[in-house]
Amino acid sequence: TEGIAHRIPAYAGESMRRELDALDAALGNPQKPVIGIVGGSKVSTKLDLLKNLVGKLDALAIGGGMANTFLYAQGVDIGGSLAEKDMADTAREILAEAEAKGCDILLPVDVVVATEVKPGADARTVKTGAALSADDKILDAGPETVARLNAAVDASKTLIWNGPLGVFEVPPFDAATVAAAQHVAERTKAGALIAVAGGGDTVAAVGHAGVAADLTFVSTAGGAFLEWMEGKPLPGVEALRA
Repeated sequence: TEGIAHRIPAYAGESMRRELDALDAALGNPQKPVIGIVGGSKVSTKLDLLKNLVGKLDALAIGGGMANTFLYAQGVDIGGSLAEKDMADTAREILAEAEAKGCDILLPVDVVVATEVKPGADARTVKTGAALSADDKILDAGPETVARLNAAVDASKTLIWNGPLGVFEVPPFDAATVAAAQHVAERTKAGALIAVAGGGDTVAAVGHAGVAADLTFVSTAGGAFLEWMEGKPLPGVEALRA
């Protein structure tokens, strides 16, 4: 893709143009305040992303397994939840950098826990910091966390979203992601929010919530969307600038 652009005349198609326009509106030259939602399982795969975003966003909500790592780094009991405990120092560094740059980090204030990940599992909602057993796994954000996130979305003009808030593929652990997505869609349809979402799991999540058509733009670029959010140049795009 990159190489051929140096050998014959090459131009961006309409799909790429729409994508680049949407990405610029979300992070390049956005209407402020700007909020980000970043979820997924691992901090280690999104380190560059987090470090780039805390310098550009007014608020950043962290969900999924990543949130467990941040909670663990703050001394919160996460039971037997998925987390990268060896990333605790890095998580604290990101929190400190966000504070220094004026980016408000939103972590779960309540969570949904269960002992097994299966459809219809017996789950309960507890406040973040409650004592958990070794078998308890945090599998979704709770309703108070969603309400707090929705309030932050209401106070923002632009949203960029990458990653679900919980194990959305397995109900009932899709509740937080679906509720947040539906609220984002309502704000977008009302003309109050520019909402751009991207990344494989995110596309599936907003589709699962039934709101993909209601957001400003849903990127299908996958890993390239993530690299762009990390602030890295995209070779296929840069070749067209030459």
